[in-house]
Amino acid sequence: MDVTVFLPQALRAESDGAARVTVSVDGDDEVPLRRVLDNLVARYPRLDRRLRDERGRLRRYVNVFVGDDECRALAGLDTPVPAGTEIRVLPSVAGG
Repeated sequence: MDVTVFLPQALRAESDGAARVTVSVDGDDEVPLRRVLDNLVARYPRLDRRLRDERGRLRRYVNVFVGDDECRALAGLDTPVPAGTEIRVLPSVAGG
């Protein structure tokens, strides 16, 4: 199955400039978000440390939306991702 991942400008240097990446994952109906990210970083290894920490958890200031919902409000990296879903990676904005 294929999933589309949209990357913010800040991460495009790690994806050879790609803003939109189609990620193919073995599975028929849905797979965990973790597997989508695993396949994404297999293609663009430098993205891994920008998205996940040394324990494989999402970095605090990285938000990943599966469809319209931020994955932390669902099941985190175990959030099911149906075929054809759009995933958006957005950095948090902080400051005052």
